[in-house]
Amino acid sequence: MSVKRKSYSADFKAKLVLEVLEGEKTVNEIVSAYGVLPLSLKNWKKQFLKNISLAFDKSTVVNEYKERS
Repeated sequence: MSVKRKSYSADFKAKLVLEVLEGEKTVNEIVSAYGVLPLSLKNWKKQFLKNISLAFDKSTVVNEYKERS
């Protein structure tokens, strides 16, 4: 019996990471409410913080978007 892995959208991941960063809820409260693993949320947060500078670098973001389209 195989278990299908869940796939989450970038918007969903960003929403949860922003909730963590707001600090109003604990990580455990967030993962319980949305049914995700704490390690997944930790990894998403790490990836978000690593790439946050892309939000301010318009040339990189625009070029990546054009390449995908």
